[in-house]
Amino acid sequence: MLVTLLFGTFAVCLILGTPIGVALGLASAVYLFGAGIDLSVVPQYMFAGMDSFVLLCIPGFVLAGNLMNGGGITDQIVRFGNAIVGHIRGGLGLANVVGSMIFAGISGTAVAETASIGSVMIPAMRKSGYDAHFAAAVTAAASTVGPIIPPSVPMIIVGTLTGLSVGKMFLAGAVPGVLMGIGMMITVYIISRKRGYPKGTWQGWGHVVRTSKAAFWAILMTGVILFGIVGGYFTPTEASVVSALYAFVVGLFVYRGFKVSALPNILIESAIGSGALVLLVGLANVFGWILTSEQIPQAIAASMLALTTNKYLIILLINILLLIVGTFMETIAALIILFPPLLAVAVKVGIDPIHFATFAVINLMIGLTTPPVGVCLFVSANIAKISLGAISKAIWPFLVCNILVLFLVSYVPQISLWLPSLFYK
Repeated sequence: MLVTLLFGTFAVCLILGTPIGVALGLASAVYLFGAGIDLSVVPQYMFAGMDSFVLLCIPGFVLAGNLMNGGGITDQIVRFGNAIVGHIRGGLGLANVVGSMIFAGISGTAVAETASIGSVMIPAMRKSGYDAHFAAAVTAAASTVGPIIPPSVPMIIVGTLTGLSVGKMFLAGAVPGVLMGIGMMITVYIISRKRGYPKGTWQGWGHVVRTSKAAFWAILMTGVILFGIVGGYFTPTEASVVSALYAFVVGLFVYRGFKVSALPNILIESAIGSGALVLLVGLANVFGWILTSEQIPQAIAASMLALTTNKYLIILLINILLLIVGTFMETIAALIILFPPLLAVAVKVGIDPIHFATFAVINLMIGLTTPPVGVCLFVSANIAKISLGAISKAIWPFLVCNILVLFLVSYVPQISLWLPSLFYK
């Protein structure tokens, strides 16, 4: 009865459009009130969920992304992507994907990437003759590589929950993220040829070299983060501070995209964004504690293992479950609630934890662009000034492409494990 009340309240909140964090908090409070449990456990478990050294990565990477974005790096990345692929049919769409793959090394979050790249690319694509719904769909789909190519906020959350190496997970996401980008570029090219979308003119290797000089600093930032963590020079949390300092110096002195007077606004914006994420972690931890006390994760694990102990069928079942959950639940909340029990199932049937973490995060990233609640769809549709229905129809070719990559990564472990095994003997 109480479990029904918990999930019923949560479902009603989602239907009413309540923010996911508030929905988790309200559902938890209703359950605790019904069970006669003192509500003082709410702040206790919220703090327990937020009291993690690894979680300090989030403010650092969010601040670094905002500093680089405020410093004009987004425009430079787009110009570099356009210089490389702009002369091919559908070149601006391809540049959109390339830009997202480069920007992934800065933001670590898909929504930030959608807003940053979309504000530049969607108007440019519409002006060049692309359909608005196609431009919006490309932007939303390409943004999902952000939390897969390092750094990645969801992978930081996974490391917090399980103690898995964040450095290994960062490396594990690199090749799958690139594969997703290549797959989406192929999709863009096929659709562009079919619809006769425009192509630009090749401006020579000199132009590529000139634009690469600006984008170089963004690419170098990813290298600094990965080299520092993998080389043991600093922890992921220290890496986020280094990246923020690096972004400040580059944005202020190299790109000169902002002045010192703009710093307070950037800090406030970063604090609000980071605070929302950390608050969500805390509220999701309360919800997760309730589920654990009701032994729901154990029931999910037992049900899966009762159906089959075949590793490949378990991978299929986990993928289906996470794809469904990703359509209506925010990524971090879904990770906190479902990742630990599913990891236990995965390990029991012989799936490597780092491999599992990689395809679990990809699953939930795909959910960000899956109707009806894909957050990136709302952001992209708002920039393009189109309806959710229009972008929902246009996103399907990219969803199919990303799901194909997901299953490739799921069933070929070395795609995600090759780099970690290379650097971590």
